Amino acid sequence: MPRFRDLRIEMDLMTAALNFVVPPASLVMLTFAWPTLTFINTCEWIYNTFFTSEDMENKVVVITGASSGIGEQISYEYAKRRANLVLIARRENRLRGISENARRLGARHVLIMAADVVKEDDCRRFINETINYFGRVDHLVNTASLGHTFYFEEATDSSVFPILMDINFWGNVYPTYVALPYLRQSSGRIVVNASVENWLPLPRMSLYSAAKSALVNFYETLRFEVKDDVGITVATHGWIGTEMTRGKFMVEEGAEMQWKEEREVHASGGPVEEFAKLIVSGACRGDPYVKYPSWYDIFFLYRVFAPKVLYWTFRFLLINGGERRTSFIGTGRPLLETSPRRLIGGPVTTSQSLQQQLKLE
Repeated sequence: MPRFRDLRIEMDLMTAALNFVVPPASLVMLTFAWPTLTFINTCEWIYNTFFTSEDMENKVVVITGASSGIGEQISYEYAKRRANLVLIARRENRLRGISENARRLGARHVLIMAADVVKEDDCRRFINETINYFGRVDHLVNTASLGHTFYFEEATDSSVFPILMDINFWGNVYPTYVALPYLRQSSGRIVVNASVENWLPLPRMSLYSAAKSALVNFYETLRFEVKDDVGITVATHGWIGTEMTRGKFMVEEGAEMQWKEEREVHASGGPVEEFAKLIVSGACRGDPYVKYPSWYDIFFLYRVFAPKVLYWTFRFLLINGGERRTSFIGTGRPLLETSPRRLIGGPVTTSQSLQQQLKLE
């Protein structure tokens, strides 16, 4: 027992010393190494762009959530590279128009399939149909996503919680699970549509952030498991001009819930088209990460080494910086308690009645 106590004391002293020394030492090392690392990364980017970038002509790309937003624009970028496309979404009527646009841009062949990515059987069906038609899968691009704009404490109906997890997490895991054996055969790549909210705290996005955090950690772990057999590109974005940032709250790739007033809200931030172009270029180069905009990374240093600075900064800018304006969509709270605003198609008082009014495009 005395020997055990001595050993424990030594370990405690060592841990205390490391806690004191490692953080500042790491910052100093990073400061001196930054120019060299930047130079190496630049050389690697140039080499991969001009000498080893993957030729996507006649390759087969499966894109989920392709009926709008990032998924639609990624489809066009792959089409310009003359790839064969398999477009997946719940809104088949939207996919028809997108498939025609993709063909005009250069896609060799385009298949469209209506499917629900949160159902494993649907995922197995569209992957099997892809294999039966093309015989291979080279890239799997998961873009299906669902956000929200309510404060967590305002949600009185927890039935919306699993919907957010289903779309943002399982809606990526199931297609990956089914397609992974075929991606191994082709030494293919998985492209993931994540978000900076997976590590950067923002108000009114608690459940979305949690789902995205789980998603990124899943793929980071999978990256070690598949090694070099299958590439993984994790794309993280900040505030971009998607349907959600224009005021729409997308459920299962098609059922819209939207304030009439929010239809006119200008979408701030970088364009989704630019982000889609960066994703496809990065995937073809074999980049493990694509970030847009990249300056968000500096906040990660603050989170690790000065979390209180980050917390108080965002609290000042985002929480106390203006009126607490929340869309009560999906919270189960009566809308007329706070505002006379109405949803397109009529008033809604509970999430159950809201779901009854939802209609796929």
